[in-house]
Amino acid sequence: MSKNESVKRTVNGRVVSTAMDKTITVVVERLVPHPLYGKYIRRTTKVHAHDEENVCQKGDWVSVVECRPVSKQKTWQLVDVLERPAQ
Repeated sequence: MSKNESVKRTVNGRVVSTAMDKTITVVVERLVPHPLYGKYIRRTTKVHAHDEENVCQKGDWVSVVECRPVSKQKTWQLVDVLERPAQ
């Protein structure tokens, strides 16, 4: 890999908010081991992602990728809607 190539992270998460225009809030869960006891603990991170066509709904399982800053808090972009909730 050369110096100019960037590695963009892709993560999956659940959409928890679509209140903003062209923006979704995604909760990303990860498991981290406890430093002393070794038991795995669930940790969550909320990220704001750019959703150009407003296709996401609350509860969708989505894939987002890192991108250049779109606004102060938006540095992720929607890639794909992986799963819709059963209605």
